[in-house]
Amino acid sequence: MAWPVQPPSFAILVVAGLYVLGSRWRVGSNVHRRRDRWRTIAFASGLLTLVAALDTPIDSEADRLFAVHMAQHVLLLSVAPPLIVLGAPWARIWRPLPLAFRRAAARALVVDPRTRGLRRLVHWLTHPVVVWVAYCGNLVLWHVPGLYDATLRSGGVHDLEHALFFGTGILFWAQVIPSAPFHVRLDEPRRALYATLAMLVGWVLAVVLGFARSPLYHPYTTLAHRPGGLSALADQQIAAGVMWVPGSLAFTIAIVLFFYRWIGPDTSPQRRSALEPLTTTTTR
Repeated sequence: MAWPVQPPSFAILVVAGLYVLGSRWRVGSNVHRRRDRWRTIAFASGLLTLVAALDTPIDSEADRLFAVHMAQHVLLLSVAPPLIVLGAPWARIWRPLPLAFRRAAARALVVDPRTRGLRRLVHWLTHPVVVWVAYCGNLVLWHVPGLYDATLRSGGVHDLEHALFFGTGILFWAQVIPSAPFHVRLDEPRRALYATLAMLVGWVLAVVLGFARSPLYHPYTTLAHRPGGLSALADQQIAAGVMWVPGSLAFTIAIVLFFYRWIGPDTSPQRRSALEPLTTTTTR
């Protein structure tokens, strides 16, 4: 198995370095320290997931096995993004940047009248409905046979696919998981519905792949040798299972948690304290 060292790893190292430098500013209470520790674990796990998806043999084997390629997609869409959003790393990554840069960027992004149009565009692009359409539409679009085949023939197209998967994944999970200093716009029942509808889109795609009578993606059918002696159709059916089951785990956890918070009668301080690191939210 090849183990390539790719540019995403260097970007991940830079982000991790900024996070470590930003960790020098710590809050003092025990509750905050405990929450801070869990967020650090979540963020680090998200970065390690990115490395596993993009800079391990998973990336090279994805060209030979559709099931491995689908596992890579699951890591980029529904494992790394929710972990990173849960980690709420934004303030820590921002703090080590030069003060002059931070002040200039803040003025440009928050108060400069010349960027008012950009702020409106960002506000529209981060609306829950727009994000849901982008996330689900992006997922379906890249699994259209012609476009999917292009990712296997062109490294640039493949990198674009990965970037869009991860980017829309961050935007989607930011609508579901509070990630300070940003706030979600949906309450618990609407977040549960939001995640359920997105999960169903993945299920429909998995059904199409799993019950197809012939392989849908030409490059996998032309391989002279396939690991494990799998046929192209069997490989596609396993890939459908990867999308259906592992691809649904993060959604299922979120849905169950939000329903529990919505209908659960216990609102004691102990329960709120236990759940707060994962689900504390301010709706607007």
